Amino acid sequence: MDAGPTIRITQVDAYVFTVDFGAVLPALMTDEAPPIGGGTGPFPEQILISGVANCLCASLVFALGKFRQDAQGVAAEAQCRVERNAEGRLRITGIDVRIGLGATAAEMPRIDRVLEQFERFCTVSESVKAGIPVSVSVTDRHGTRLK
Repeated sequence: MDAGPTIRITQVDAYVFTVDFGAVLPALMTDEAPPIGGGTGPFPEQILISGVANCLCASLVFALGKFRQDAQGVAAEAQCRVERNAEGRLRITGIDVRIGLGATAAEMPRIDRVLEQFERFCTVSESVKAGIPVSVSVTDRHGTRLK
């Protein structure tokens, strides 16, 4: 079994941390959003949804390649819902990912096969879904909803 990636996090100041990904990548500075932190870097909720959205986009690109479909680019926007639980603690209660393709559906004759399976290739979203609902939509260049 693969141990998976490792990161190191070190506090710099108050809620500011550096995330070290190893010698070959630059460190990432994180911070909590105001009013708790200074907002000098992405905060944990943003990092979580960026991981989900990035993995979904990469999985979509993989599936597009598998079926030799040219999407003419992939872009996404992700948003999470944050609500208080019974103890009054903030929790992420859902993640919405909207993926846009640069091509029209007509330019991708096997897009239905791609959309049928790409989410299952995504390690991050499929893992997160065990505890947080993740909804995914896909539109083509004209904004036509494909999924």
